[in-house]
Amino acid sequence: MTMWGKTLIQESSTRIGKQIQVVGGSRGLAQPHSGRDRSSPAAGSALGSNFTAVSSQGRVDTSAVRSRPGEAPQPVFPVDIAIADKNPMVLRALESLLTRDRRFNLVMMTSDGVQFLDSLKDHPVSLAVIGWELPPLRAPEILQSLGKQPSAPKIVVYSGTKNPSAPAEILRLGGAGFVSKLSPPERLLEVFASVAAGDMVFPFVDIHKAKPDPLMGLTHRERDLLAALETGQSNAQLAREFGVSVNTVKFHLRNLFGKLAVRNRTQAICLYLEAKR
Repeated sequence: MTMWGKTLIQESSTRIGKQIQVVGGSRGLAQPHSGRDRSSPAAGSALGSNFTAVSSQGRVDTSAVRSRPGEAPQPVFPVDIAIADKNPMVLRALESLLTRDRRFNLVMMTSDGVQFLDSLKDHPVSLAVIGWELPPLRAPEILQSLGKQPSAPKIVVYSGTKNPSAPAEILRLGGAGFVSKLSPPERLLEVFASVAAGDMVFPFVDIHKAKPDPLMGLTHRERDLLAALETGQSNAQLAREFGVSVNTVKFHLRNLFGKLAVRNRTQAICLYLEAKR
């Protein structure tokens, strides 16, 4: 049985009262007791649900409260959070990081994009952290899907992609934050806390230098088809490789060419090779 197929009944003392159940590649965490024994040097002090972060100068940290005009400030923390990344090591690292910080209540973790979207129905959260690639989906596709849901969580993309246009694309699609995997853990927690409090956090991008990725809007299947075109396969060969009819291949090619704003295979392949540089 794989590490994602196990049921962990008794967690360590850092998560007293939790039960993690692994189903279909994702973990759902039961709600912890309000008096769980977790500490965080950045979290300040907390009593039950009435949490207010206080700085070393004794001033109220407004990132920890949320209010409307005429209303008393409402506590933001602890906030329910989900994590999704294709790399098990990244999942473990994020799990360790978040469960040590009492501002966050880790509810669910998964390595599959489809499973992530499905699990949100049973494990709703207000904040989620996802990687760029969540086979069979990618972060832009997940954001497009969540954009149709009124109660979707705020999404922070945690990625090692070198595409300079990625943060801008995530912002355009409704993401709440973007953090490079080269950033230190402390930066990651700062972004999570800021987004939970209502801010949007993105790295600076020189828009004059950043070139839009022509492949950004493609689905995972369309990317696979585009990569297969580079090998010079015919429509019949592509149909056998993907297990579909020749007419289906032609249909997908038309859609692909339309998204890329090209007229034929040669132009599509040239665009693909240019984007890979």
